[in-house]
Amino acid sequence: MSAPPAWPIAFKTILVRAVLYVLFIGAIAQGAYLEAIYLPSVRFSELGFTELTQTLVLAICCAMLIYIRQVLKVWPTVTLLLLAFVAASLVREQDYFLDSYVADNTWKVLVALIILPTLFWVVKRRQCFLDEFAYYSNTFAFGLFTAGVLTTYIFSRLYGRQEFWQAVLEDNFVRHFKDVAEEVVELLGYSLILIATLELLLLARRIYLTRQTSP
Repeated sequence: MSAPPAWPIAFKTILVRAVLYVLFIGAIAQGAYLEAIYLPSVRFSELGFTELTQTLVLAICCAMLIYIRQVLKVWPTVTLLLLAFVAASLVREQDYFLDSYVADNTWKVLVALIILPTLFWVVKRRQCFLDEFAYYSNTFAFGLFTAGVLTTYIFSRLYGRQEFWQAVLEDNFVRHFKDVAEEVVELLGYSLILIATLELLLLARRIYLTRQTSP
């Protein structure tokens, strides 16, 4: 098993990444702002900026994870589990279209078809998974991915509770407010997962290049 390279990343490289990540997070916040102001006909709907960006972000994450696993061949068991999680999230985000144009609960069937075989494979190769995870869990990418998951699947759900928004808005409560808040927080969480996946890709490439140059 190849460990991550021991040498540190140059400060200039870290600074460039930090600036790009700040600009990216600012861009998605600005996108939601512009959607609210200038796109009333599709505002925070399945065809709005927020929902479509969620889909795009998850699709890019899937592509990067496939590249890491199939081309760079770094931590294949861990990346398979990550890919299954992200792909299942991507399918879940298409629930409206699948329920409307295919059949009710289609997304649940597709998620099960993704998750169950993956879990079976990971359990079967659990020692490989644990060996790989020992390295992955000590990376910046893992911390960011965990933050993204907690933001999307824990914080956004609690923050988007109807009772909370009813208490805040009182007689002015409209369900649309709480849906908007939940969807925007979800987009932030998915964006953190995207940055985490990119960080994993950059790390995996360093590992791959190290393997190529090793005698």
